[in-house]
Amino acid sequence: MPLKPLNALAENFLGPSVTWYKQTIIAFLLINPVLFAVNPFVAGWVLILEFIFTLAMALKCYPLQPGGLLAIEAVMLGMTSPESVLHETEANFEVIMLLMFMVAGIYFMKSLLLFVFTKILLGVRSKIILSLLFSLVAAVLSAFLDALTVTAVLIAVAVGFYSVYHRFASGGHKNVDHDHSDDGKVDDQHRNDLDAFRAFLRSLIMHGAVGTALGGVCTLVGEPQNLLIAEQAGWNFIKFFTVMAPVSMPALVAGLITCVVVEKFKIFGYGALLPDRVREILEDFDRKESAKRTNNEKIELVVQALGTLFLVIALAFHLAAVGLIGLAVIILLTAFNGITEEHRIGHAFEEALPFTALLVVFFSIVAVIHDQHLFQPITHLLLDLSPELQGPMFFVANGILSMISDNVFVATVYITEIKSALLAGDITREHFDLLAVAINTGTNLPSVATPNGQAAFLFLLTSALAPLIRLSYGKMVLMALPYTFVLGGVGFVAVLYLA
Repeated sequence: MPLKPLNALAENFLGPSVTWYKQTIIAFLLINPVLFAVNPFVAGWVLILEFIFTLAMALKCYPLQPGGLLAIEAVMLGMTSPESVLHETEANFEVIMLLMFMVAGIYFMKSLLLFVFTKILLGVRSKIILSLLFSLVAAVLSAFLDALTVTAVLIAVAVGFYSVYHRFASGGHKNVDHDHSDDGKVDDQHRNDLDAFRAFLRSLIMHGAVGTALGGVCTLVGEPQNLLIAEQAGWNFIKFFTVMAPVSMPALVAGLITCVVVEKFKIFGYGALLPDRVREILEDFDRKESAKRTNNEKIELVVQALGTLFLVIALAFHLAAVGLIGLAVIILLTAFNGITEEHRIGHAFEEALPFTALLVVFFSIVAVIHDQHLFQPITHLLLDLSPELQGPMFFVANGILSMISDNVFVATVYITEIKSALLAGDITREHFDLLAVAINTGTNLPSVATPNGQAAFLFLLTSALAPLIRLSYGKMVLMALPYTFVLGGVGFVAVLYLA
């Protein structure tokens, strides 16, 4: 093949990504077949690390393409099969529907969300109280809704705030098609305020994201694996809450204290304040929006408020699968607010569908973990420990594995193993309950360490908001670090006490 087409192919491969990144992905693709031929088990773990690398470099290149190439190669090599990938995808179909429809449903509530959170942001001047409020509200909502839905709300609100100031800083008040991802037109005098505003939003959004984990661990519906564990254990909503409370409640308190400490001492990337100039712009925007709001727009807010009420009630009483409730919200809000054009409805799905595709790629990696039995040696090692050590060690193992893999998958593997041990008479019912608590809290609390561990964190990292506020993989890990140590430590001690 002539050099020019080859050069063009090299330039087109992964688009504008830097050359060293492209070369790294090619190296991964060349190394994997050799490793698999030598040792499939090692090749499986290397594949996990490679996929984590693509997530870590999400701001260099969206992980769908490089991660997808790795997943396709894994299937072609026989590390897993199309049937296994389909099985993992089907097992998580409710999560996929949630992303497709619930996140789109939140899009049609953005006017109301921006209105409410603008009042909160401008009304609460203390950054510590504001951070606590974001974390606590996210925790409460996640206990009754789900972390992805709450994270979608936080993202919509933050993007709304950011776009308002970025439009002003770029001198684009009247530009309807303003691109808030382009800093080219930002005046030099506003750049420092814009950077400070980014830091302010980063801290709030991370407090909120961690809050989803604090609340998600508490109830049967907080996280997908909670429901799975409850089904295996035969626990209802109240039983699940009371069994988890000795670990989840101390973790909640410790998490909120951590929020105060990192803000007070301005450590780990927290403590940034809302610049006075930005506050003035947001206050001016709020006044103008309120003054020019028409009767139709007021009715739209009322309809969105009623839609929110329907959403909360439907999710709290589990009237249907979360994704179906999201679809109902889309239908109701678009019908009663006059949004009938296909292209206007289509915009609502732009945020979620790329992540939905990435999640299916992630399920491919999970299928490799399952088919290559990558976690099996750890499982056998834990069950061979003395009973008093099993609870704390299950917590640690589930926490570490959830940092690098899907916490739903990790919980599925371990709850299945201990249920088999219970049915075989190897452990008592009381010990089973302890291990179930350790598995649930282990997959929910220490997993805040990385975006891999929590679907809500991964959603945030790959959202349109992350590049706007410069929230990279490394920055997320750093900002989650104090929470990781505190929640991991408190959870470990609580499980050790229970044992």
